[in-house]
Amino acid sequence: MDAATRPYRSVLYIPGSKERALDKARGLPVDAIIFDLEDAVTPDAKPAARDTLKAALTQGGYGDKARIIRINGLDTEWGADDAKVLKDADAHAFLLPKVNSAADVQALADIVGDADIWCMIETPLGVFNALEIAAHPSVKGFVAGTNDLAKELNCRSRDDRLPMMFALQQMLLAARAHGVVCVDGVYNQYLNEEGLAVECEQGRDLGFDGKTLIHPAQVEGANKAFAPTEAEIDLARRQIAAHEEIERTGQGVAVVDGKIVENLHVETALKTLAKADAIAKMG
Repeated sequence: MDAATRPYRSVLYIPGSKERALDKARGLPVDAIIFDLEDAVTPDAKPAARDTLKAALTQGGYGDKARIIRINGLDTEWGADDAKVLKDADAHAFLLPKVNSAADVQALADIVGDADIWCMIETPLGVFNALEIAAHPSVKGFVAGTNDLAKELNCRSRDDRLPMMFALQQMLLAARAHGVVCVDGVYNQYLNEEGLAVECEQGRDLGFDGKTLIHPAQVEGANKAFAPTEAEIDLARRQIAAHEEIERTGQGVAVVDGKIVENLHVETALKTLAKADAIAKMG
């Protein structure tokens, strides 16, 4: 699938140590999987988890899902070996936790070569250095690590996420400045469908590409929230058609639903249709 149009509505964490979970993930309707060797794996199981995950990726069966490996931090005893063992695995990217600077990215790039790197933005330094991190040529994605960030900030949990808003927008701005995918943090109440819907809507309104998820029950809600609606698709088609008609005749300005349609609106409309098409191809 074209990297420029690949959807990331639902990005599900799967423990890299559990064969059953790795197998079940093959049939889930997610856009991307983060195969987790960090938080989801106990210290004594981490070395064996590398081999378990590598075998699952070699077996394949994940279709068009983006496959992202979250290694342990390079400041731990496991991170470098995670990267070395899995650098040739059948995956699209490595996800590095607690990235504080572009130097952290480079340290991983020195191990995995030309592989794409995603970054967990989950520390105050990571938030403030997000622009330089996104500018690194290996970086293709950001993941908002909202749980760790909340711990670092010592902020209260609120439904509107107001204490987190500066950090969320800072990482989004940095990602957009350098064409980097940016997905929202997890919603911890995995059986609260209404709460998930509200937070997904907020993330979509802010501009995130999708949401990281901790349970398969959250997939449907995220896929719905971050996909273009029928109304948005219809509007995009009408905007493009109106603009093309004005270009053909060379007269007047394009107007749809009482609003002027400029080139920037057409660009957005084209992206909307491309995303809808990519989602349709995901099945």
